[in-house]
Amino acid sequence: MKKTLSALCLCLLMIFSFTMTAFAVGDGNIDSGGGSMGDGTSTSYWNPGMDGVRVTVVRASDHAVMTTPIDLTNNTISSSIYHFGKVCKLQYTNGVSLVAHQDSYNYYNPSQSLPTIVSSSGTSNIDAIKSYFTDEQVIRSIAEITGFNYDTLINGDYKLLLEPIAYYYFQGVYLATTATEAAMYDELVGGSLRSSMVSLTHKNLPLAMFLEVSDLGYPAWTGSTTSAATDADIKSSLGLGVVRFEEEPETPQISVYDYEYRVNTEVITSVYVSGGQSDPDDDTTVYFTIDGTRYSVSNVYYPSGDGQLVWVKWTTPSEPQEMVINVSVSGPGDVSSATITCNIVDLDENPPPNPVADDRNDSFSYENVPSRTEVTSAQWSVWDPWWQEYWVDNGYWKSSSWTDSEGNTHTSRSWKSKWEDEGWWEFDCDIYTASLSASMELSNDTYNPTATGNTLKSGYGVNISVESSASTTQSSAITRTPNAVSYFPEFYYDTYWRLLERMTSGTSSTFEFQKNVYSTYNNRTHFTPIWYPDGSYTVNTWLIDVWTPSGMLSVNLTDSLTISGNLWDDWHIAAKDTD
Repeated sequence: MKKTLSALCLCLLMIFSFTMTAFAVGDGNIDSGGGSMGDGTSTSYWNPGMDGVRVTVVRASDHAVMTTPIDLTNNTISSSIYHFGKVCKLQYTNGVSLVAHQDSYNYYNPSQSLPTIVSSSGTSNIDAIKSYFTDEQVIRSIAEITGFNYDTLINGDYKLLLEPIAYYYFQGVYLATTATEAAMYDELVGGSLRSSMVSLTHKNLPLAMFLEVSDLGYPAWTGSTTSAATDADIKSSLGLGVVRFEEEPETPQISVYDYEYRVNTEVITSVYVSGGQSDPDDDTTVYFTIDGTRYSVSNVYYPSGDGQLVWVKWTTPSEPQEMVINVSVSGPGDVSSATITCNIVDLDENPPPNPVADDRNDSFSYENVPSRTEVTSAQWSVWDPWWQEYWVDNGYWKSSSWTDSEGNTHTSRSWKSKWEDEGWWEFDCDIYTASLSASMELSNDTYNPTATGNTLKSGYGVNISVESSASTTQSSAITRTPNAVSYFPEFYYDTYWRLLERMTSGTSSTFEFQKNVYSTYNNRTHFTPIWYPDGSYTVNTWLIDVWTPSGMLSVNLTDSLTISGNLWDDWHIAAKDTD
């Protein structure tokens, strides 16, 4: 007993005296195995529950250690326990050697107790471990203890390296080791640790955590999860877990606008979606519920910090009404919703009254033609994502050992490459445009017997011809069924109006007055009032309802004729013949 204890203490003192140089917030890359424990001896044993976890913040891009590792345990640990300082597996892999200490062992008892880390029965506790180390409050606590900003920690650029720790007696000496430290220490003491504590130090401790997929330069473990591992396997592949963070996806935001539409009109309703990034790996879909019909627009993409117009084309009902359009967005974050109010009007409900011969308006005064909204061009954009490849060697060091004919143990390491595309989505911005042009001609009614050129007498009718042309670089994104409304000076370009009849539709549209019910010939005419004073008679036509994703195109048109005299001038009374 005394000889064995003295040999162990001497080994520790040698290590002590010199150094040899060589959510859920997160996503847990951790699995576990193990088996039943042996009985141990009176000087080499482990009590179930005497475990913990070493936690280190690591930069994802280059695996740099960003914080001094911290040890978490539910237990009260003697400050005189032998330990090897606060060194993580990455640092040992990069050549740091064991340096023993027998004082000032620092640890933290977390306010939220750890689950069982090292099993004594071989029953995996991996679900509880994953749940614990991806809990927001636990991650916040780790950030506070390590002094690392929480929001920075979870922004996707950093990871947590986890290593199981066991507190146990070996040959009468109280030790704290990670699985990696136990394997390195076993090599220094010629395999006696494995001989005495194999069920703990080479099975249940290293198999308490291992990777499901390769990470931080370490491979996923594909070996036995129930048998004792070698020192080389422990150092290269076991006794670690990784918590990875992805930037918390932003909930898509919807910007909506209220609309006024005309009945029986093809229109476009648009919303603007922003927040986070939407790409083919995590895209956005927008749903419009309109008059009981659900429209979906999928594959909506946009880069972080920007957004995308999303639209749907539909036809308004035949009756005027107020409608509510429900919009919902499902994307990288939570579902968002909004409502759009649409006022649908019928412009054919207020035509001018029947003109009569004795109409008067002695107080009439000229009004200027109103400046109705005129938008003759529009522009919108669509984000087009494409993949930027970035190949990274995420391989790992594979350790091997052998014994030569003289009994000397040798170790070597070789790099096993594993190339992975860690690229990202880039976005091109495709710009689309639309434009609208139109012309209007006011002319004398064909049944006016005394009209000359552009001159007529008041009381007679006028005809109208409106032509429009719409062009675009994205034909599916505009409507081609405009409406045209004419307003008249005798009603101060208000009060009454005429909805023109669309004679042809498509890229080019033509319009005329609807047939006048007060016309003897059922002609497409508008009668000027007989009282209208001599001078210019100007009709105003507003061409509307060419819809694009960025709004409605419209043109404000005018044309004039000249009034000179009135219809009564063409009447006379003939003398009666007395013969």
